[in-house]
Formats: sequence, C-alpha cells, structure tokens
Amino acid sequence: MQSPVIVITGTPGTGKSTHAQLLANESPIPLRHINVGDWVKEKGLYTEYDEEWQSYTVDEDKLLDELEPVIAEGGVILDWHTCEIFPERWPDLVVVLRCEHSQLWDRLEKRSYSLKKIQENNEAEIMQVVLEEARSSYPAEIVVELQSQSTEDLEANVARIVDWIKSWRKERGLES
Repeated sequence: MQSPVIVITGTPGTGKSTHAQLLANESPIPLRHINVGDWVKEKGLYTEYDEEWQSYTVDEDKLLDELEPVIAEGGVILDWHTCEIFPERWPDLVVVLRCEHSQLWDRLEKRSYSLKKIQENNEAEIMQVVLEEARSSYPAEIVVELQSQSTEDLEANVARIVDWIKSWRKERGLES
C-alpha cells in the first residue's frame, strides 16, 4: 500500500469532518475523505431509521463490504463517531478527537440536536467512550488522542498528522 489509512474518530461535535477535510487538503499525498455517516445514508447501508435518536441503524456487514475494496487501495481518511467496527488490519493511524464537554454541548446545540442526544453525547465524551473503544480495538502505538477546542488545535493537529504521513512514507521507502 502506497498511502495510509487514517481513522479520525470522536464524539459527535469534536471536529472530525473539519479535521478530515483540512487533512485531505493539506496532505502531501492524495487522500480520499470518506464521511462514513454520509456514506451509510447515500448507499443505503442501514437497516432502519431510529426516530427517537434521529439516527440510522447501520448494517455493519454491508458497510464493511462496501469499504473493503476502498481500504485495500489505501489513501483514505475514514471519518466516523466510532471506530471499533473497522478491522484491526485497516488503519495505520487512529486519531481520537477530544473536546471539553461544555464546548461540545454548545456545538451540538448549534446543530439542533435534541436535549436527549446532547446529553448522551456529552456523557460519552466525559466517560471517554470513543477513546476507550479505540484503545481496546487497535495497538497502542497507532492510537493518538488530540484536543479539538480551537482553530489553533485544528491547525496543529493537521500539521502533526501531515508530519506523521511523511514519516510513514519515509519508513516504507516511498519518499526521500
């Protein structure tokens, strides 16, 4: 594989899509940004829509089957609020974005999330649910936790991931 597979994950509202899009734009090599939630909707990779939670119930088998050939090519950024369903062999790097819970609350309110959904996501962030999923699903050396509170964090995080991409390629003899 010539290019890495990077998973950017975190509680909804932590900045996954913003990070992924900026990374795709700033990367020294072409990377395809896949917003997994959008893919699920666009490709019908769900079993139902849950009205109470205002979300789709993902058909994980269909999703993985759909992603497998894309992942095999490499050069992908997977952007999703969970990562544990992705096989351990897929990612070269798993970035878990974290956000202070009051700021997360504000971000989710701006998205017009229901109070129940805001509370659930805030609790998940406080309890480090996504971080623990990543740590229990992948080798420690590929999981990195980054703060996502500000534009400065965003820019520093993307610069750090760009540096990682350069190192990853150099280690494989893909660039001098």
